[in-house]
Amino acid sequence: MQTSIDIRQLNEQIEAESRFITDLTEGMNRTIVGQKHLVNSLLIGLLSNGHVLLEGVPGLAKTLAIKTLASLIDAKFGRLQFTPDLLPADVIGTMIYSQKDESFKVKKGPIFANFVLADEINRAPAKVQSALLEAMQEHQVTIGDNTFALPEPFLVLATQNPIEQEGTYELPEAQVDRFMLKVIIDYPTLEEEKKIVRAHLNDSFVTPSPVIDTQRIVDARQTVKQVYIDERIEQYIADIVFATRYPKQYKLGDLEHYISFGGSPRASINLALASRACAFIKRRGYVIPEDVRDIAADVLRHRIGLSYEAEAANVKADDIVKEILNKVEVP
Repeated sequence: MQTSIDIRQLNEQIEAESRFITDLTEGMNRTIVGQKHLVNSLLIGLLSNGHVLLEGVPGLAKTLAIKTLASLIDAKFGRLQFTPDLLPADVIGTMIYSQKDESFKVKKGPIFANFVLADEINRAPAKVQSALLEAMQEHQVTIGDNTFALPEPFLVLATQNPIEQEGTYELPEAQVDRFMLKVIIDYPTLEEEKKIVRAHLNDSFVTPSPVIDTQRIVDARQTVKQVYIDERIEQYIADIVFATRYPKQYKLGDLEHYISFGGSPRASINLALASRACAFIKRRGYVIPEDVRDIAADVLRHRIGLSYEAEAANVKADDIVKEILNKVEVP
């Protein structure tokens, strides 16, 4: 009985505190036509303090969506256009000698922002990509002998183009695993395409202006941490991730030769965190299995290593996740 009372109170609290989600969603929809999954994924990353990797062909509004979200929040925005000649100092900053003071001074890079857009992240070499690792994981940057904390909220939103291989560098596994979500962006529908063309012809896109401040996001993240997850949901999350490691134990022996390695413990943690954010967006104080299923592919697709057999058989990570969700018992 006590639990039901707590849940009811939590529902009321979340109903009151999640109203800004409507403002953000409406603001995004004024600039972005369609792409509901993209908008939802960015909000989940924002609320769960998790970085987001967007993959899709050029022209699908990946960069525009990230810039629009940053504009709707009164926050500092930094953009990094990744190129093969980029240096780590171009990302995090460097020490500059001042002749006037006869000393070295720190010049901070564009990473010192609330929202950092890493555009075409796979175009920069590994040394530059690894410069992001400390910032993404520890929310701090070391320049020379000094360590600087990054502003909160801090979110890296990266894009990559899947169709061009020339002049690109595959992201190292250590960095890919630090992205909470990898979201695949698809083409708009025929009706959405017509709306996009019409809006461009009429120049009717609205310039977004801030609707909330950063403190509101920080407060909302604390509320998201209070969203209730039942033990059976925790077991469900663990079973899904374990099925990527030991498929035979879950009667998925056919998948075993397609998987070279499964999701890390970070996959379980992020699946739980993202499920909480998903429930918050839906104005609910508790997680249900549908929340886990809705976000599972985005959390797991970049954490499952595919074998040569999978590539030969054209089996994708999404296919494996789908099979797992169909097989693992839902609580």
